[in-house]
Amino acid sequence: MIFCGFIYNRGTIHLSSLPARLVDVMSGYQIDDVPSVDISDEFKGILSNSNADPEQVKLMSEAIIGVDENDNETGKLSKVEAHHGAGHLHRAFSVLLFDKQNRLLIQKRASDKVTFPGVWANTCCSHPLYSDSERETKDAMGVKRAAVRKLNQELGITEDQLVIDDFHLITKMIYSSRMNPDWIEREIDHILMIQADVDVEINQNEVSEIKWVTQEELHEMLVSDVQGDGEIAPWFRCIASRLMNNDWWQAAGDAGKMAELVDDQIHDMGDVSHMLTYSKGAGLSISIEEVKPLVESRISESLRAARHSRLSNAMMHLIKGGGKRLRATLPWLVAKAVGNSHSGLLDIGAAIEIVHNFTLVHDDIMDDDDTRRGLNAVHIEYGLPTAINAGDAMLAIAFERLVSAKGLDNKDVAAMVNRLAWMVRRVSEGQQLDIEFEDRIAVSEEDYFEMIEGKTAVMFLTCAEIGSRMSGADDETIQCMADWGLAVGLCFQLMDDLIDVLSDSDTLGKPAGSDIAQGKRTLMVIHALSKEDSPSQRDLLSVLGKGDSATQEEIDVGLKALADLGSIQYARERAEMYHSNAHALLDRLPESPALIALRELTDYQLKRIS
Repeated sequence: MIFCGFIYNRGTIHLSSLPARLVDVMSGYQIDDVPSVDISDEFKGILSNSNADPEQVKLMSEAIIGVDENDNETGKLSKVEAHHGAGHLHRAFSVLLFDKQNRLLIQKRASDKVTFPGVWANTCCSHPLYSDSERETKDAMGVKRAAVRKLNQELGITEDQLVIDDFHLITKMIYSSRMNPDWIEREIDHILMIQADVDVEINQNEVSEIKWVTQEELHEMLVSDVQGDGEIAPWFRCIASRLMNNDWWQAAGDAGKMAELVDDQIHDMGDVSHMLTYSKGAGLSISIEEVKPLVESRISESLRAARHSRLSNAMMHLIKGGGKRLRATLPWLVAKAVGNSHSGLLDIGAAIEIVHNFTLVHDDIMDDDDTRRGLNAVHIEYGLPTAINAGDAMLAIAFERLVSAKGLDNKDVAAMVNRLAWMVRRVSEGQQLDIEFEDRIAVSEEDYFEMIEGKTAVMFLTCAEIGSRMSGADDETIQCMADWGLAVGLCFQLMDDLIDVLSDSDTLGKPAGSDIAQGKRTLMVIHALSKEDSPSQRDLLSVLGKGDSATQEEIDVGLKALADLGSIQYARERAEMYHSNAHALLDRLPESPALIALRELTDYQLKRIS
């Protein structure tokens, strides 16, 4: 292996002071020396367009270990797959190496690294490879071997200076941290401690500086306001400020004390992108995709737990049909934007998504709709009795999921159950108004907004309110986000009504204009019926509520009538008003990387017909 050529065992190294001939070195080993994955042309293009060091780019095809939330292997990943876009959860390690003076060795990552360049991190942080030796979990031997390999490759700490049994796996943590829209860390990090007096020969392709720091000196770094180059890496800040207490420092070098620190937990750090001042958030699609599989696994786990396969399949029918999962991921997205996130928010999101799908099952029955998301409605696929039963079971299962949410204490659970029950009641009240409106000619705008607030908007309100409350936000922020959720929900339903009259059947997954045939009292219909008698109004009345007997030609006449009466434009203007109100509420929040996704969500429905 090739390293800088100078040996240091104390103090700080600044590469800018090294002779040029020593700076021009390779990364320590070549990609041919380690397990690798053939990466796609798309990823090759992404890497070739990056500003990273060519050797670092080559090493992005290293094969690392994909894992689930319990650190069970899920397969082999390239480093670029694991870190690009939404990323994938994978196994990692962080070494804390102390010397005999109880000082911790920390490193500043090289400025040409693909991810998180120029930040101060713990002694060594990397990934075990997808190889038999580094996949071994017994006594944490896999991550220990990986640590020995990387300490050599990054810092020139040779194997003969380390005893592998002196490494102690203290604990694990799960976290995500986004650097920018393109790159993210999503890891289960195995935290290893060791004490050893070592000679350090840094590899500047990986590391630009090192320091040996005392507990007090590290504390000073943590509370400093350094921004950009030289700030603390998010994962190291999690370790140093949330896990690494006085006992850790006192245990260094004492095998017995280090053994006492060991726990079997995976500490949930949530998303910690906000810990990096130069972090830039991703858009809505990528932000949802980061956690969508985690939420969907919770939904599937809950719905497939039913003893009867037909009931389970009926409950899963619409879930398998896809869906945006806006409600499912919204508590997490809001929490990231205004406070601290944790995996319990994904359980809450799963519970709300199950409730949402329960309402869709029953809604299709009440509306006599045959299709949903391009599939047969549940009552068409499984029969009316099973569909009703499936909806009832889904409501119960949603509360089961909620009370099992991780990271909630009893007080939180009671509050969440109460709030979710309130949401279900309000949805039912809104649905009842919607049913009754079909038989009423005189429906006011006030009636309509009361209906859609219950039927649609309170679910967004609840997601936003719970997400902010569980993040630890203050009361003012919680109310701001609840108001934002309400405004987004009202805009969402108005736009949903507009999409029904402006989109085609293939896009909708159901017949276009079906709301008119069913006699739905949308804001457009209410506005049109409030006008003086006219041929256009009579055209609308001729098809309104005609049901399945309405032909597509008749529905098209009704749609034209809504346009001629200015009702479509009127509804659009009201939607735009709520859209503006929602953005104004977000403007009241401090800037955060996660706000980008919330702003895109605010724009989401409006863009579908813009």
